Amino acid sequence: MTNVAEATPVSGEVKPPARTSFRALFAQTEIDLRLFGMLVALAVILLTFNILSGGTFFRPTNMVTLAVQATGVAIIATGMVMVIVSRNIDLSVGSVVGVVAMTYALLMTDWMPNILGMGVDFPFRWVIALGFGLGLGAAIGALQGFIIAYIGVPSFIVTLGGLLSIRGVVWYLSSGAAVSGLDGSFQLIGGGAQGSIGGTATWILGIIGSLPIIALLISGRRQRRRYGFPVRPIWAEVLLGVVGCAAVLGLAAFANANFWPEGLANRYAAENGIPIPPGGLRISTGFPYPIILLIGVTLVMTWMATRRRFGRYVYAYGGNPDAAELAGINTRWTILKTYVLMGVLSAIAAAIAAARLNGSTLDVGSGYELYVIAAAVVGGTSFAGGIGTIPGAVLGAFVMQSLAYGLSFMGVNSPGQNVVAGIVLILAVGFDSFNRRRGS
Repeated sequence: MTNVAEATPVSGEVKPPARTSFRALFAQTEIDLRLFGMLVALAVILLTFNILSGGTFFRPTNMVTLAVQATGVAIIATGMVMVIVSRNIDLSVGSVVGVVAMTYALLMTDWMPNILGMGVDFPFRWVIALGFGLGLGAAIGALQGFIIAYIGVPSFIVTLGGLLSIRGVVWYLSSGAAVSGLDGSFQLIGGGAQGSIGGTATWILGIIGSLPIIALLISGRRQRRRYGFPVRPIWAEVLLGVVGCAAVLGLAAFANANFWPEGLANRYAAENGIPIPPGGLRISTGFPYPIILLIGVTLVMTWMATRRRFGRYVYAYGGNPDAAELAGINTRWTILKTYVLMGVLSAIAAAIAAARLNGSTLDVGSGYELYVIAAAVVGGTSFAGGIGTIPGAVLGAFVMQSLAYGLSFMGVNSPGQNVVAGIVLILAVGFDSFNRRRGS
């Protein structure tokens, strides 16, 4: 029989069992608290604008448009994470987007048909133009990265010079005129009704996207048990799986609730001999191609940052440059590669921007640097180096674009949007500085 004295606390008081707090339960799920807070902030922003607009803001058409507008900034922000983590900066991304977008336009409207003899009927003309643009972006990034890493000029100065000089090159390329008339296949990259994968493909992608969530949870639990690490409770695993799959399938359903414009759908029906029902032909757009590009870029960049040697070297250098060099890391080559990567990502964003405009103008990409840096910092990337995540930057881009799109939807002009973006950036950096001081 158990002795009463042994079961009683020394103080003589019999304390009731402690209740598990919500904070403790949340901690057991091991969800990143900062990312969760950003998701809540994004939901609050969308809900607020929906209330202010009388319920017209939160519609599939508006949300798909918002997402497509955010893709360019989000794609570049994934690379900006690596640059800022390595204790550098890139202020030239907007100008690089502008010069590559103008190059795409001139290639397909002037240089390829008139100089190279590649007319409209030339096969895969848009692929050649896209490849040239990606190479140009990589070359610009390599040049700036070489000056920063091997010559030793500070990144702020180099990329500020790039911001000014490359924007001037855009004017010289087009003589100040707008250029339009891109290849029809290239225009699909910009999204729109026909630049989307369709309803059926969206559902298939949603189901395929749900499977890795379940597989990763199962695999992670097995690996933890194998190496003796603590595992999450079963309820937390099930909750994460259900919420993750529901989010993916919910986004697919929301995208499929967006339909082709009535006139375009009727014309499609007439061209293909499809009878038009009494209520009109409703064709789901599904996920636009820019969203697909963003998903692919996010997955590849996350894989590079967390699973490849290059990513580990970038984080090691950002955490302690001297220790990284003593460890034998070729830090100069690593820094150069981050800027090459930025150039390629800027070229992808330029393709989306040019395709959406069916051409290019002098101001394409103008102001991108503000929103890209803000997206990375709001997403948790620290200017002190060594800290930052790719998903956080993507989520930060959607937060910034939600503010800009919502303010524009409510009639606030561009200067007002810039005021809000600047305030958010200052608050994000201030929050990061506060956390670092508290941690030290």
